[in-house]
Amino acid sequence: MVDLAARWLGGSVMAASDESFGLKENLLVEAEPDFTPGTFDHRGEVVDGWETRRRRPGTANPSGEHDWAIVRLGAAGVIETVDVDTRFFTGNFPTRTRVQALAAPGYPRTEELVGAAWTEIVPWTDLKGDSHNLLAVPSPQRWTHVRLSAHPDGGVARLRVHGAVVPDRTLWGPSVELTSAAEGARVVSCSDAFYTSADRLLRPDRPRTMGEGWETARRRDGGHDSVVVALAAEGSLHRVEIDTSHFKYNASAEVEVWGHAGGAWVPVLARTPLVPDTLHRFAVSTGPLAQLRLDAYPDGGLARFKAFGTPGRSRGRCHAVAPRSP
Repeated sequence: MVDLAARWLGGSVMAASDESFGLKENLLVEAEPDFTPGTFDHRGEVVDGWETRRRRPGTANPSGEHDWAIVRLGAAGVIETVDVDTRFFTGNFPTRTRVQALAAPGYPRTEELVGAAWTEIVPWTDLKGDSHNLLAVPSPQRWTHVRLSAHPDGGVARLRVHGAVVPDRTLWGPSVELTSAAEGARVVSCSDAFYTSADRLLRPDRPRTMGEGWETARRRDGGHDSVVVALAAEGSLHRVEIDTSHFKYNASAEVEVWGHAGGAWVPVLARTPLVPDTLHRFAVSTGPLAQLRLDAYPDGGLARFKAFGTPGRSRGRCHAVAPRSP
């Protein structure tokens, strides 16, 4: 089975009720958890996991009677087993857990997910400390998000969501990644490369850190950033991907994509809001295009820019086109 929540697939911990002692992002770290007793920082003893503060009777807890974390799956699919891994949490693990799931179209924001109607796929179950807690999921439905509850509080080292990927077949088609540097695509111009080069947008792999994407300086002039890409070959597109993985507080807020055909820029993807730390996939339909222009509003960072389509006969190198406004 595949870990549907894996970071390399694009999984992300979008929100948590509390992370006073251990960051929520630790739940999806690929490496096995570790612990060095007697190591302290400003939060307390350093833990390799997600750990919340102690809940005290009579103390207001806006998140309710227990803690929780919301995870967007990197690949939607049918969940078969959830592993709530409490290794190295011995006197501070949650006593019980519950797992809920959501099948949400598009890219809902955190505030939408917090108030969503979640479906219980694992009822309240007792947990063991310092252990793999393997929880079977009988639901055959395709899910996009999970919500892990920790009652009443405590620490969880890792979360694994094992299952079978069920892709969105509306995005499928006979295609080539025409923006891949491995296929010959290249950046011919960009408005800004203050922190990192726009060439990184065209890498064929998935980003592992924020430093593997394109990040611009903060704009103070009311404009926006852009990058022009010469495709590996002229082609008709059916899918565009905009990846903000690892850009959590400085991702571009919105993007717009234009294609160059017949001496003019034509719309490919209308101006669209982005969610931080998320791989976005959009179905598009275009005629033959030789270049794409990605407009990023107003500035910020993007990890990858991919366009998939059917190449035409022309496979020569495209000439640069000035990134003027459409």
